[in-house]
Amino acid sequence: MRRETDGWVKPEAMIFDMDGTLFKTETLLIPVFHQVFDRLREEGLYTGATPPEERILSCLGMLLPDIWRRVIPNHGEAVHRRADELLLEYELEGLQRLATELYPQVPETLQQLGRRGVRLFVASNGLEHYVKGVAEAHRIFPLFEGIFSAGEYQTASKVDLVKLLLDKHGVSRAWMVGDRSSDVEAGKKNGLTVIGCAYAGFGDGDELAGSDVLIRSFEELVSLYDEAEQA
Repeated sequence: MRRETDGWVKPEAMIFDMDGTLFKTETLLIPVFHQVFDRLREEGLYTGATPPEERILSCLGMLLPDIWRRVIPNHGEAVHRRADELLLEYELEGLQRLATELYPQVPETLQQLGRRGVRLFVASNGLEHYVKGVAEAHRIFPLFEGIFSAGEYQTASKVDLVKLLLDKHGVSRAWMVGDRSSDVEAGKKNGLTVIGCAYAGFGDGDELAGSDVLIRSFEELVSLYDEAEQA
């Protein structure tokens, strides 16, 4: 029987999105989201009810300016920038205080891939201290050769961020692993195989259209790698 991975070549590297791929973001984002709007109301920058949680969750994977334009479209840049500051402050605090979670088998799978010689990277549209903070809080930071974020490198899109990563580390053959359309686009426009993570459940049904294969659990990456042909 022919499999979807027939003819695939083993990658030298795998590049992972953070939110909705490695990190179960809602375990941190939902309580922090409410804190941000409580504070904005206290400071007189926002009135009315906190927007629906589903609105912020649907924005995962987007750049922060785009997120706030969708979540609170009737407020200006000053409010959006203050929301940025509060979000980072409360997220970093929450990583130490709240019982946040990675998806099942993430550390174990990353370790298995590393033992097979796969170079591991993160490419996220989030802020630098947040992305690195998640990796540090969950003790997976040392498993990665590089952690790239739009916040650190000021890239305009994930396509640009992944290209920067590939060039900087001399990677020519990689799999892009993520749960959003921005991950699919970043992989395809950089000539990479795209593994779509269908277990997070964010976004609509077309979110992962164009992926080379969908996985329902993170540990499937090991068998996909093992079944791929040696370069």
